[in-house]
Amino acid sequence: MQLKRVVVTGLGALTPIGNDIKTYWDALKNGKSGSAPITYYDTEKFKTKFACELKNYDPLNFFDRKEARKLDRFAQYALVSSDEAILDSGLDLDKIDKFKVGVVWGAGIGGLETFQNEVLNFAAGDGTPRFNPFFIPKMIADIAPGNISIKHGFMGPNYTTVSACASSANATINALNYIRLGHCNVVVTGGSEAAVTIAGMGGFNAMHALSTRNESPETASRPFDATRDGFVLGEGAGALVLEEYEHAKARGAKIYAEVLGGGLSSDAYHMTAPHPEGIGVVKVMENCLENAGLKASDVDAINTHGTSTPLGDVAELKAISKVFGEHAANININSTKSMTGHLLGAAGAIEAIASILAMEHSLVPPTINHSVIDENIDPLLNLTLNKAQKREVNVAMSNTFGFGGHNACVLFKKLS
Repeated sequence: MQLKRVVVTGLGALTPIGNDIKTYWDALKNGKSGSAPITYYDTEKFKTKFACELKNYDPLNFFDRKEARKLDRFAQYALVSSDEAILDSGLDLDKIDKFKVGVVWGAGIGGLETFQNEVLNFAAGDGTPRFNPFFIPKMIADIAPGNISIKHGFMGPNYTTVSACASSANATINALNYIRLGHCNVVVTGGSEAAVTIAGMGGFNAMHALSTRNESPETASRPFDATRDGFVLGEGAGALVLEEYEHAKARGAKIYAEVLGGGLSSDAYHMTAPHPEGIGVVKVMENCLENAGLKASDVDAINTHGTSTPLGDVAELKAISKVFGEHAANININSTKSMTGHLLGAAGAIEAIASILAMEHSLVPPTINHSVIDENIDPLLNLTLNKAQKREVNVAMSNTFGFGGHNACVLFKKLS
């Protein structure tokens, strides 16, 4: 059978540097850092005292008080960003076949704050199991797409993908394939995360995964810089409306980009560390190119996983050099995590959106906070350092990798 074409017709974002698509893009192109001291709890005894929290987010701007209490922050973020994307898509929800509309969402952790608070409350009590009746439905990772579908009446495939930091990229690839194969006309996809909590920060600190640059949080996320010392935890959500091309065309939809393909692989190496030679990362990019029917020389820009960890950044760039050869020097490579921090299960979604917006505006956002050259990185690579660069971007790749060795890669193309 011939696969159907898939396009992006709606975008939504709730990020540490912007609470909607326009604000997010303005911050990206201007190199704005979202990292600042944590406001959610007392950080005095924590190794890391900063993160990329959402700014000026008030749930009561979107939900009534009773509804907000029933939703963990990660589920709130999912609803807010997906609402923006659905509105942006221009879909007439009264006219579409809702049995052919799915919601495939990514979350690496889900309702961590809800779980943390319920357990702390129990531990502080007398041993009587007094739990909130909404404890479980607030916490479970699949409640985000469940709530999106309930709100809008979408009755197609509905579930959450969980592959740590690759979760929302996995979700996007699954959504792509449902439409390609004719099972859906539309899929709302993306991811959300809200792990800036006592348990989240404490857990990642225990792994020595986070930057501890407390004296300068705004510059702590510094992918590819020789002085990088770990990632900066972020929170938020990104949403994309994927649609079958003829379905979108028939209703006169605005089309941002075509989703050409997705690749998957596993490092099969270590729980948290990447393979030092990036073998799995090489394979995921090769798989993605093959799935999209493209050559390496077709790619103009790569939004890297680029978390600002000593091992991960080098391994990924080695893999890019291997896959793209001499053409690697012609690609604009960047890491928007230098601005947003690492949104874990939402990272793939907000970075896919950044790739799509780079194509739309012919401008590649910068990798900020770079000051010291890492001699382990090929100096010929254009890492789009510190300032956005103008260029025509016809094909953009987005890389996302997760603890456990999960690798996902998505390719977008300007519609032709």
